[in-house]
Amino acid sequence: MKTFASVLLLGLLILEAVFAAPTKNEEKAKKFKQIQLLPDDHFAEAEFLNQDPRNVYEYEDELTINEPLIEIGSLTPSGSRELVSYDSDYEEEEYVPYEPLDPGAPSVPGFLGPESKEGLSTCLMCTCLSGSVYCDDTDIKSIPALPKETTHFYARFNKLTNIKKGDFAGLNHLKRIDVTGNRISSIDEDALRQLPELVDLMLASNELVQLPELPKTMVSIDASYNKLHSNGIKKEAFKDMNNLEYLYLAGNGLNYVPLPLPESLRSINLQNNNVQQIDDDTFCNSKDIHYIRKALELIRLDGNPINLSKTPHAYICLPHVPYGNY
Repeated sequence: MKTFASVLLLGLLILEAVFAAPTKNEEKAKKFKQIQLLPDDHFAEAEFLNQDPRNVYEYEDELTINEPLIEIGSLTPSGSRELVSYDSDYEEEEYVPYEPLDPGAPSVPGFLGPESKEGLSTCLMCTCLSGSVYCDDTDIKSIPALPKETTHFYARFNKLTNIKKGDFAGLNHLKRIDVTGNRISSIDEDALRQLPELVDLMLASNELVQLPELPKTMVSIDASYNKLHSNGIKKEAFKDMNNLEYLYLAGNGLNYVPLPLPESLRSINLQNNNVQQIDDDTFCNSKDIHYIRKALELIRLDGNPINLSKTPHAYICLPHVPYGNY
């Protein structure tokens, strides 16, 4: 009887131990609960479990957790993106091959402008920016071929010796030409007069002996410090330029003021020439004592062999008397 009681007590202890021990599912559920307390980082969870991160929520049949379908995108250039779906089994990602652009493909036509006489595209040899072409200090010896849309052309301090008839042909939007500081000794007669929108011409510090015919649209002309004499400027060259405001002819060999001057003129610089005489009709109108020339505010005649005090009536229509020797 004592032996039977001992066996029965042992059996009860074993049953109590069995029911008290956690089941396998309970252990895994507990483990999963711990993982949820970690930061939302699959790879940290994977390290914690020493498992593949894609299988971090996959367990044995006793505990099944429904896993959402995950899409992983690969950002690759030129539309080579490929979406790959993963379910509970790992699948190798497939990539769409990327085909680079053909380096030998032709460039966009006219992107660097027309080809220059030196064999380079003008906008590669010079700088093209919003209709302006800058060729300053590039040692060019001739005007390069310019894009048709050019509005401003700068080629200062180069080695230009002449401007030919076709250098600016077809440039109907060209407004300014600045070739200051070159060695230009001649400009073909038809090189500039056919430009319908030209308003500013800068020819200072060259070797010109004759000024070419210019369009009537001119607003500013600077031919200072050349080798111009009075016979190098055509008779009545500025008469019909009704928009001309600035005329700079300093540092030449002019013998007289080039007449007639348009009413629009605001400033004329004849400093350091050879002007020897001025009369009552040079700037004013001797036949109209009421005539007033309001626009012409600046006249530079200093550095000329003339005594302005000898012709006091030549300035009565002006808002300011000229600069010069009195």
